[in-house]
Parts: sequence; structure tokens; C-alpha cells
Amino acid sequence: MRALFSIHSEGTQLIDYTQLHSTSESSHILTRRNLLQAGVTGIAVSVLSPWSLWAAPSGVLVNDVTLLNPIWVNHLFAPRTTDEIQQALAMWSGPVSIGGGRYSMGGQIATEDSLHLDMRQFNQVIRYSPENRVIRVQTGMRWRDLQSVIDPHDLSIKIMQSYANFTVGGSLSVNAHGRYVGAGPVINSVRSLQLVLANGSVAEASRTANADLFHAAIGGYGALGVITEVELDLASNVTMERQIHRMSVADYPNFFNDQVRGNEQAILHNADLAPPYFDQATSVTWRASDKELTVAERLVAPGQSYKFNQTLMWSVAKLPGGPLIRKDVIDPLRYLNHPVVRRNYEASADVASLGPIATRNSTYALQEYFVPVAQFNAFVKQMAAILQAHRVDAVNISIRHAQGDPDSFLSWAREEVFSFVLYYWQRVGVVDREEVGVWTRKLINAALSLGGTYYLPYQLHATQEQFSRAYPNARRLFALKAQVDPGKRFRNKLWDKYYTG
Repeated sequence: MRALFSIHSEGTQLIDYTQLHSTSESSHILTRRNLLQAGVTGIAVSVLSPWSLWAAPSGVLVNDVTLLNPIWVNHLFAPRTTDEIQQALAMWSGPVSIGGGRYSMGGQIATEDSLHLDMRQFNQVIRYSPENRVIRVQTGMRWRDLQSVIDPHDLSIKIMQSYANFTVGGSLSVNAHGRYVGAGPVINSVRSLQLVLANGSVAEASRTANADLFHAAIGGYGALGVITEVELDLASNVTMERQIHRMSVADYPNFFNDQVRGNEQAILHNADLAPPYFDQATSVTWRASDKELTVAERLVAPGQSYKFNQTLMWSVAKLPGGPLIRKDVIDPLRYLNHPVVRRNYEASADVASLGPIATRNSTYALQEYFVPVAQFNAFVKQMAAILQAHRVDAVNISIRHAQGDPDSFLSWAREEVFSFVLYYWQRVGVVDREEVGVWTRKLINAALSLGGTYYLPYQLHATQEQFSRAYPNARRLFALKAQVDPGKRFRNKLWDKYYTG
């Protein structure tokens, strides 16, 4: 990769990152068992080099981080340019699925016999204007790599998840959110995006051009096409100090309203519930500060050992009395100090700090529920009763806040909401999965009864009726899909179950 510098017509310096990609780089593509299609001659195929070879032979097993969803795709291809994606769609007539970091947990990245696009090599910067605090990237880039680009200019990602391992495109596809106070979902940081549609055409979409594509593709879980590029607003890499407050969970909404909402100094915020102690909340707020840094590193270095963290996680989840040890020992020690760090340091956390997610017999998994702010206490009571009645091995519940997002087709926050991120442990046998489904549907009903929703990147336990109630505007997505993907090419297990087109 080389950087080309040019002067924008308005006098602003732009950095245009151009990928140097030749046919000799086709080593990332492995041999297909047969030629691409019957009747295609060897000469014709060779003209389309590197398309004479595919990324893997017929029959490739794709799975997500939980290892709960092994799916045999027909072929796997790792594109590096938009042209390669267009050519792939032209040369493959079957279903197409899209995967990035593979952190979705319910088959949202694949379906059987599809051409699976592994986007993780699709990771270049297209344009970057530090002065305007905006960057355009290929969507297979991980947030952590993007942070390495913008940190030298003291800029930070405006909205992302708590961990930096995810790909940008994956976050867009689920319309992710984080702990950023007042920021809402990631769509609020997107200026525009590029989308490759089923017929191979390329569409540019924003709030003013192809607005339906924009509001349907973000949070659309790959239903409409491949999001190939995105232009993002950036934020300042401010210095922050962590502040901790413990309180009754019933008092938390008032605390949030008084101390966090509308507070320009509050940058990141969440509250934790430590099951089975659902009556107590620990508020964690990172506030802008002019104090001296206590952590000199600008970013969390990748590849670190987290054995101590992993041991603590294991002890909380598995040891008799683990939750009590956490409440009385681990959390008081963990929150004893008030570190002062750069925003990018806290935002570059590695999911490896949680330890191994899955083993052959068990896995940690996530669920998330959203309820209107006025229903906070009602949902906490119902959630606690369901989890305790089913003896769920709940490790943590993180509470977040988001303003309403009425424009996204699959909006999970049609009004201002609190969200509840449930991190739990389960065994993976058939009976175990069925039991998880039972209490999951009860939690979904609890959220729906209070005017809330549930989040879609996780195990597909919801019924068709629950999905339709939670996402009434899915019919708009399906109508648009029928227009731009009439052959139902873009598929995954989520849409295999819920798409009614």
C-alpha cells in the first residue's frame, strides 16, 4: 500500500490510500475442485485471472465465535477489491453469504451451499481527511486497525462496540452501539456507504441519496448486498477519568438522568448488574479530564496475555460462591483506582481479555434487550425472575442507553431506551440449547410486553411472531429486498428463518 497526497478543491488535504493489488497476489485464493461453471473454457477463465481459482475447494465449514453454528458453504472467497466482489457475483449463480469477524452468534454470517465472502482481507483505507475528521475505509477493516490509522492525529472512532476486534462492516450490518453517551447506534456516525447489489451494480447511499438503501443496509444483516465502503465521522481522542458509583438498581434511572444524560463531560458510560444480585448496580462513567495520564499507552497492544483476567472470569462463572467473591472481593479491587487514559486506549480493548469463548462442550454467549426508559425497573424485575427460575448461568448484565433511531428499517430503538446486555454460559447439547430457547423466548416476551425489542445478532430462538412484533418495519426491508435482490441471493440463517419474501 502507498499513500498518495492531493489537495481537495476546498484546500483541505486528503490522504488517498491506494491498494497495490496484482494478479500475483492471488495466493490467498485456493483451487476450486471444478471450473466455475459448466461450459466455461479454460481460456475464458484464465482471462479473468485471478478468477481462474477460488478461495477454497467445494465444501468449507464456516462457524462463529461460539462454535454453535457450523455451516457448510460451497466456496469461500476473500476479496480485496470491489471489482473482485462484482466478478464473484457475476460468476456465481447460487446464494451468497457475508462474514467478517464472526462475532455474531446465530448463523447470521452464512447459509448452506453459499459462496461465502470472507471480508477480513478487504481492509484498506480509501480516503482520510484528519482536518475534517472523516475517513472512508473498506468494510473488512477491524476497528483496531482503524484506530492505528487515526490515533497519530489524536482522533477517535465516534461510535463502536466495547471491543475493537470486530470489522467495520459487521458493526454496520448489525447497527451496533457501544457505551458512548448520547451517541446511539453506529448509523449516527456514518456519512455514506457503498453497496454492491445482487446484479453486481454499485450503489452509493446516504441520508440524501438512495436513502432507503442507506437505512436498510445498516442493520440489515447482509439482506440487500455487500457493504464495501463506508465514510465515517470521527471524534477527538480526549483524556478520560473513570468514576465508579454503587447504588440500588431502582435508583439507577434517576442517577443516569441527573449525572450522565446531557453531561458533555461524560464520554463513556454503562452500569453492571452482577447476578444473582439484581438489586444492586455499579455505574461506570469515563469523564473528560485534564488530569495527568495514569496509563501512558495510547492503544491496547494486540496479542497480550490475559491469563489473570481469564482466571478471574473462570472463578466467577464456575467456582461455588463465585458471584459472592466477585461482589465482595473482585469488583472492589477492580474499581479501587481511578485511572486516567486516552479515549482510544479504552476503546481498543481486546475481546481476548474475556478468555476462550467456546469449548467442545460449552460456550459463553450474549443476548440483548431494549426497553423504553420508563420501563427500566419493570424489566429488571421480570428479567431477574426469569433468569433465577431457569437457573441461568448469568455472568454479567451491562446496562447501556441510546436515543431513539426511528429511521433505520430494523431499528432496535424506535424511542429512547435502556439496553440490557446479558453475558452467560451454557452447555451445547440439544437439551441445553432447547432450555436456552425456552427462557430466551420468555425474556423476549417480557421486553415486548413493555414496548421493547431484542437484538438480532444472537441465537435464533425467537419465533416468527416475536420477530414480527419486535421489528414491524421488517416488511419494508423485505419489500426493498424483493426489488434489489429478487432472486434471494443474499442469505444467511437469520433470513432463512425470518425472511417472508
